[in-house]
Amino acid sequence: MDYVNAFWVGGLICALVQILMEKTKMLPGRIMVLLVCLGTLLGAIQVYEPFVEFAGAGASVPLLGFGNVLWKGVKEAVDQYGFLGIFMGGFQASAVGISAALVFGYLASLIFQPKMKK
Repeated sequence: MDYVNAFWVGGLICALVQILMEKTKMLPGRIMVLLVCLGTLLGAIQVYEPFVEFAGAGASVPLLGFGNVLWKGVKEAVDQYGFLGIFMGGFQASAVGISAALVFGYLASLIFQPKMKK
Protein backbone atom coordinates (compact mmCIF):
# COMPACT_ATOMS: atom_id res chain seq x y z
CA MET A 1 0.00 0.00 0.00
CA ASP A 2 3.00 2.30 0.56
CA TYR A 3 3.81 2.16 -3.15
CA VAL A 4 0.22 2.94 -4.12
CA ASN A 5 0.08 5.96 -1.81
CA ALA A 6 3.43 7.24 -3.07
CA PHE A 7 2.31 6.82 -6.67
CA TRP A 8 -1.04 8.59 -6.44
CA VAL A 9 0.22 11.42 -4.19
CA GLY A 10 3.24 12.08 -6.41
CA GLY A 11 1.02 11.92 -9.49
CA LEU A 12 -1.47 14.33 -7.93
CA ILE A 13 1.31 16.81 -7.13
CA CYS A 14 2.58 16.57 -10.71
CA ALA A 15 -0.93 16.97 -12.14
CA LEU A 16 -1.61 20.06 -10.02
CA VAL A 17 1.68 21.62 -11.08
CA GLN A 18 0.91 20.81 -14.73
CA ILE A 19 -2.47 22.54 -14.39
CA LEU A 20 -0.70 25.53 -12.82
CA MET A 21 1.71 25.65 -15.77
CA GLU A 22 -1.08 25.40 -18.35
CA LYS A 23 -3.55 27.83 -16.79
CA THR A 24 -1.17 30.61 -15.72
CA LYS A 25 1.55 32.52 -17.46
CA MET A 26 4.07 31.68 -14.75
CA LEU A 27 7.48 30.63 -16.01
CA PRO A 28 8.76 27.18 -14.99
CA GLY A 29 11.55 28.66 -12.86
CA ARG A 30 9.07 30.67 -10.84
CA ILE A 31 6.85 27.64 -10.36
CA MET A 32 9.86 25.68 -9.09
CA VAL A 33 10.72 28.42 -6.61
CA LEU A 34 7.06 28.56 -5.53
CA LEU A 35 7.06 24.81 -4.85
CA VAL A 36 10.27 24.92 -2.81
CA CYS A 37 8.97 27.87 -0.77
CA LEU A 38 5.61 26.14 -0.27
CA GLY A 39 7.38 22.99 0.96
CA THR A 40 9.40 25.11 3.38
CA LEU A 41 6.27 26.86 4.65
CA LEU A 42 4.38 23.60 5.08
CA GLY A 43 7.36 22.17 6.95
CA ALA A 44 7.53 25.23 9.20
CA ILE A 45 3.88 24.92 10.21
CA GLN A 46 4.44 21.16 10.72
CA VAL A 47 1.95 20.00 8.11
CA TYR A 48 4.37 18.41 5.68
CA GLU A 49 5.94 15.77 7.95
CA PRO A 50 2.68 13.82 8.53
CA PHE A 51 2.08 14.10 4.77
CA VAL A 52 5.51 12.53 4.11
CA GLU A 53 4.79 9.74 6.60
CA PHE A 54 1.59 8.94 4.70
CA ALA A 55 2.84 9.28 1.12
CA GLY A 56 6.53 8.41 1.48
CA ALA A 57 8.53 9.15 -1.67
CA GLY A 58 5.43 10.55 -3.38
CA ALA A 59 5.73 13.56 -1.08
CA SER A 60 9.45 13.66 -0.33
CA VAL A 61 10.82 13.48 -3.89
CA PRO A 62 9.06 16.46 -5.56
CA LEU A 63 10.25 20.03 -5.06
CA LEU A 64 7.88 20.40 -2.13
CA GLY A 65 9.97 17.77 -0.38
CA PHE A 66 13.17 19.66 -1.16
CA GLY A 67 11.77 22.74 0.56
CA ASN A 68 10.84 20.61 3.55
CA VAL A 69 14.38 19.18 3.71
CA LEU A 70 15.79 22.71 3.66
CA TRP A 71 13.50 23.72 6.51
CA LYS A 72 14.41 20.71 8.65
CA GLY A 73 18.12 21.32 8.07
CA VAL A 74 17.88 24.99 9.00
CA LYS A 75 15.80 24.22 12.07
CA GLU A 76 18.27 21.61 13.36
CA ALA A 77 21.28 23.84 12.64
CA VAL A 78 19.71 26.84 14.40
CA ASP A 79 19.05 24.66 17.44
CA GLN A 80 22.68 23.55 17.43
CA TYR A 81 24.63 26.65 16.24
CA GLY A 82 22.27 29.54 16.83
CA PHE A 83 22.10 32.35 14.26
CA LEU A 84 24.82 30.85 12.03
CA GLY A 85 22.64 27.77 11.58
CA ILE A 86 20.39 29.81 9.28
CA PHE A 87 23.18 29.83 6.73
CA MET A 88 24.57 26.33 7.37
CA GLY A 89 21.55 24.09 7.83
CA GLY A 90 20.06 24.14 4.36
CA PHE A 91 23.39 23.29 2.75
CA GLN A 92 24.12 20.45 5.15
CA ALA A 93 20.68 18.90 4.79
CA SER A 94 20.52 19.04 1.00
CA ALA A 95 24.18 18.51 0.06
CA VAL A 96 23.70 14.94 -1.20
CA GLY A 97 20.74 15.81 -3.41
CA ILE A 98 22.40 18.89 -4.87
CA SER A 99 25.64 16.99 -5.49
CA ALA A 100 23.77 14.17 -7.23
CA ALA A 101 21.94 16.65 -9.46
CA LEU A 102 25.24 18.26 -10.46
CA VAL A 103 27.02 14.96 -11.14
CA PHE A 104 24.18 13.42 -13.12
CA GLY A 105 23.61 16.66 -15.03
CA TYR A 106 27.27 16.69 -16.00
CA LEU A 107 27.18 13.02 -17.04
CA ALA A 108 24.07 13.65 -19.14
CA SER A 109 25.83 16.55 -20.87
CA LEU A 110 28.66 14.19 -21.84
CA ILE A 111 26.29 11.61 -23.31
CA PHE A 112 23.79 13.84 -25.13
CA GLN A 113 24.34 16.73 -27.52
CA PRO A 114 22.58 19.90 -26.36
CA LYS A 115 20.51 21.75 -28.95
CA MET A 116 19.69 25.42 -28.64
CA LYS A 117 16.09 26.48 -29.22
CA LYS A 118 15.64 28.98 -32.03
